[in-house]
Amino acid sequence: MPRIGLRHLKTHASQVLRDVEDNRVRYVVTNRGDPVAVIVPYAPEEEVERQTREQAWSRLLSLRERMEGIRSQPFSAEELLRELRR
Repeated sequence: MPRIGLRHLKTHASQVLRDVEDNRVRYVVTNRGDPVAVIVPYAPEEEVERQTREQAWSRLLSLRERMEGIRSQPFSAEELLRELRR
C-alpha cells in the first residue's frame, strides 16, 4: 500500500481521491512518517454496523431457533426428488 504524507494529501486531495475511486488504490496516510489513517475505496457491502459479541451471538441463536422451527426432520428421498423436479 503506498504511503502519502499528510501535507501531500492536503495539497493533492483531489488527485489522490480520484486515484482511489478510479484505480481502487489504498493509501496509508502518515503524519511525520507515522501511520495515522488509511484511505480505501468505498464498498457499500462493507458498510455494516458493527455488533458486540453478545449481539452477534443473540442474532445467531435467534436464527438457529427460526431454522429449527422451519424443518425439524430431514427431507426424505422422495421429497428431495419432488423438489428437484419443480
